[in-house]
Amino acid sequence: MKVRDTRVYQGPNLYANFRVIRMTVDLGPLEAYPSAKIPGFVDGLLGAMPTLAEHGCSYGEPGGFVRRLQEDGGTWLGHVFEHVALELQNLAGVQVSFGKTRGADAPGVYHVVYEYQEPQVGREAGELALHLLRSLVPSELWIGETTDEEFDFLEELEHLIRRAQRRAFGPSTASLIRAAEARDIPWLRLNQYSLVQFGHGKHQRRIQATITSETRHIGVSIASDKEETRQILHDLGLPVPEQMLVYGTGRAVRAARRIGYPVVVKPLDANHGRGVSIGMDSDEAVAAAFEQARKHSRGVLVESFLKGFDHRMLVINGELVAASKRVPGHVVGDGKQTIAQLIEEVNSDPRRGIGHEKVLTRLELDHQAERLMRRGGVTEDVVLPAGQVFYLRSTANLSTGGTAVDVTDIVHPDNREMAVRAAVAIGLDVAGVDFLTDDISTSWMDSGGGICEVNAAPGFRMHVAPSEGTPRDAAGPVIDMLFPQEAPSRIPIAAVTGTNGKTTTTRMLAHIHKLAGETVGMSSTDGVYVDGTRTVIGDMTGPMAAQMVLRDPRVSVAVLETARGGLLRAGMGYSGPNVACCLNVAADHLGLRGIDTLEQLAAVKRIPIEAAKDAVVLNADDPLVLSMSAYTNASKVVYVTTDPRHELVREHIRAGGCAVSLESGVNGEMIVIYEGGSHMPLLWTHLIPATLEGKAAHNVQNAMFAAAMAFCMDVRLEDIRLGLRTFDTSFFQAPGRLNVFDELGFKVILDYGHNPAAVSAMCDLVDAIADGGNFGRKIGVIAAPGDRRDEDVRAIAKRAAKTFDVFFCKRDDRLRGRGKAEIPELLAATLRDCGVDDDAIMVIPDEREALGAALAFAEAGDLMLAFGDDVTRCWKQIIYYGGRGPAVSSREPVNDTLVDDAGADVPLVTMWQGVEVLRDADGGVRLARQDDND
Repeated sequence: MKVRDTRVYQGPNLYANFRVIRMTVDLGPLEAYPSAKIPGFVDGLLGAMPTLAEHGCSYGEPGGFVRRLQEDGGTWLGHVFEHVALELQNLAGVQVSFGKTRGADAPGVYHVVYEYQEPQVGREAGELALHLLRSLVPSELWIGETTDEEFDFLEELEHLIRRAQRRAFGPSTASLIRAAEARDIPWLRLNQYSLVQFGHGKHQRRIQATITSETRHIGVSIASDKEETRQILHDLGLPVPEQMLVYGTGRAVRAARRIGYPVVVKPLDANHGRGVSIGMDSDEAVAAAFEQARKHSRGVLVESFLKGFDHRMLVINGELVAASKRVPGHVVGDGKQTIAQLIEEVNSDPRRGIGHEKVLTRLELDHQAERLMRRGGVTEDVVLPAGQVFYLRSTANLSTGGTAVDVTDIVHPDNREMAVRAAVAIGLDVAGVDFLTDDISTSWMDSGGGICEVNAAPGFRMHVAPSEGTPRDAAGPVIDMLFPQEAPSRIPIAAVTGTNGKTTTTRMLAHIHKLAGETVGMSSTDGVYVDGTRTVIGDMTGPMAAQMVLRDPRVSVAVLETARGGLLRAGMGYSGPNVACCLNVAADHLGLRGIDTLEQLAAVKRIPIEAAKDAVVLNADDPLVLSMSAYTNASKVVYVTTDPRHELVREHIRAGGCAVSLESGVNGEMIVIYEGGSHMPLLWTHLIPATLEGKAAHNVQNAMFAAAMAFCMDVRLEDIRLGLRTFDTSFFQAPGRLNVFDELGFKVILDYGHNPAAVSAMCDLVDAIADGGNFGRKIGVIAAPGDRRDEDVRAIAKRAAKTFDVFFCKRDDRLRGRGKAEIPELLAATLRDCGVDDDAIMVIPDEREALGAALAFAEAGDLMLAFGDDVTRCWKQIIYYGGRGPAVSSREPVNDTLVDDAGADVPLVTMWQGVEVLRDADGGVRLARQDDND
């Protein structure tokens, strides 16, 4: 059993609408050995992980998985692997439950899919699951790497638990995320710690622990300076202790004498109780406490000792939302165990962990505990009398082992007002006010007490999970402060998918929104754009690009091109769009990444449709796309059709549904929107520049989809019309998509089409242009990506053979596993099979050379269609051809003459590697081949 491939999916994917990991495992010989047939396997597995007995599996009740392991020969190890990976995460404190195991592309090979929350922990759980299964299976049945003989499962499990706890959000951040999820507010983790974005685009807010994007820096700065905090509160008449700032041991002692013993010694700007010493009652104790405090801060505060219980009062947005009485870390004697043993017993509480990883923190025998034991005249080996409480901490911070008792309901109104005034005075939206008093239920004006600190970024765990009392919703008020009632947290998101037309439709829709006044974030095959400016260059149609757009605080609308590759590699990257469309499903990329049929490809393209929330826009003329309507939970389904007689669409319209259709009229064809019985004419197709006066049928359809999506996103019809009427196929607006250049005396069209359907659409356009004008020869510069099937390459050539008179066969820059001339030779062979004369076919593998030869060959009045790979280079080569601008190749045209077979001089128009383009004496142009052997 070995892992062939691992995929970590972010967001909706082929297997679920949430995050999962897919490990493709090869069982090898174990395919013939289900669990019950492997001696000792089931007992060994349950001995190592007894909690697997709680898994219900297909039986839906505890013990169901054990039955699957034992009955009817057992279950296959891929299925076992799934359950073990899930349970390991649960043991590490990560609550996950979803899993499925399905056969892959070969016997004994399975896709094991399981849920995760944190990617690294999820992957490590899978790796540990594999090691555990290895250790339980006889070596002769195992393929791949064997398990180390010293493999200690419990030790590795402890390592996984610690890793999970380090990667997990702390209690405060986790509670805020839960509160956001309860309000349907999306969130993104921005680093490996506690920096989190709530909301998308311009509506986003951020937190880091309990510091929010609304927290003022000056408030945090003041709260970090304990001396400044005390002075501000004192000037407002709030109760605070007497305090002095010192920088030396002698001054600390003199300050203590002046204030009067006992005193508190603490760092000027530390937190979590670090370096704090309470109740110092002698010069020697103060001197020692000063040295301890100076480890955390250059300045040290000496202040009067306030008697009473330590209370943390949580103030959020000017309101007291929770209060806890904090008790310092302690043990209670039982007359039998030593202090050290009592500490071990306390730490065995499953609620206690290291630092902030759990609701309580482990007690430690450190400097402060040893000092308190010395003062109390005991050691860690002393047995305390039954019932005696011994404090190991002088401060009550939970981070040092303290416990908390909720007292929110008994806080006196004066004390409530005091805490709020203190938080507002310091300038904090979220503040933890530390108040010492004997009785929080009586007014500080009567019982005394005082504020010893005001904390920025206060922890929530003592409130959301107190040791005693009622848990309080500390996170909800923070989220309500960041997103008041009716305040939006999401921006509209549109996802565009399909085989052909994605980039053009994405650009059209983004253009419509921009003219409607929005700041558009767009991802596409050539980069990420924000407000029309490209911020990242490259094919950005996957989850990383989507997150880039959604993280940008300027973006008000997101338009995301969503391609097959990103969906298969890592999922969508976010929970789902508001509106999604699928343009079409045609043969492309088949035979790659386990997608071999159109039906399988349609299942991939369906992912955004399944995840869409508000509306889906589907091509009613494509049966595979039409069938996607059965898989969506969106509130609206919109059909797009170029056939106004489409029976299903007609029924949909009669039922009040929404559709976009073409209708013929005296001026041509009109795009019409139907909804709720309304008939809304939008725009004549010939008025859309991108359609080349309606001749580019594929762009007519793209415009219909862009209009339908904009309509579903509540864009006004006037803005949709304006957007379509001002969107053209210039290289600036749509690079590599139907770019036309007319300034060479002949027409050149550049397009990125790279599959049979796209090539067919462009050939249809060439035929339509040629039929409507006085053109000479039709020249095709054709290619196919190297990773396409031979049958797809042949289909491209067969369709081209029906349109063009002359062919220049080339390849893309990236070979993708093919030989240098393999693709152009396959194209040429297919053209010959279609009856194309050999003299009309030129095989020039290099793209620059092929395009250069074609440009040199073309005459006035010709019509050329070039399918480009590097579209920017191709476009420059076209517009700068003939010395019109900067050269794009080191291979410059050569002015020379050749001697023909009759001995006459023939002017050489240009020479490119592999081909000479010659002009005859009568002005005609002909091609001359050059072979390596010539």
